[in-house]
Amino acid sequence: MQLTSYTDYSLRMLIYLEAVDYPKLSSIKKISASYNISYNHLTKVGHELSKLGLIETVKGRNGGIRLAKNPEDINIGWVVRRTEDNLDLVECFDPEKSMCVLTGSCRLQSVLREALHAYMQVLDHYTLKDVTVNKNALKDLLLS
Repeated sequence: MQLTSYTDYSLRMLIYLEAVDYPKLSSIKKISASYNISYNHLTKVGHELSKLGLIETVKGRNGGIRLAKNPEDINIGWVVRRTEDNLDLVECFDPEKSMCVLTGSCRLQSVLREALHAYMQVLDHYTLKDVTVNKNALKDLLLS
């Protein structure tokens, strides 16, 4: 399974805000430069993370963005579920769109569902705090 760029960028933005600036304000421009990611893409990501209550934005000359929750309260599995637009691994996961002639007789669908469930269970065990335990190393890499 491959996560979309949108989810990848969402997780990277959260990691940056925790590893580099937490709890201070940062900017999408700084994050964009650190990761060499399009500013416009990160602006959209930031808007969605704000709507999800994960980051807060402060307007004005001294404004910016920061985490809206403590890092230990941001669950990685929850973020992935909210930022991925489609967790259907195969066509037959969506009965309205499935054109597979094997649907109903093939066991692959249940095997893949079980695998997806296990994948998400692992992500559910981790928080933003867990993935940024080497904060100094991350900060050094992101600011170099």
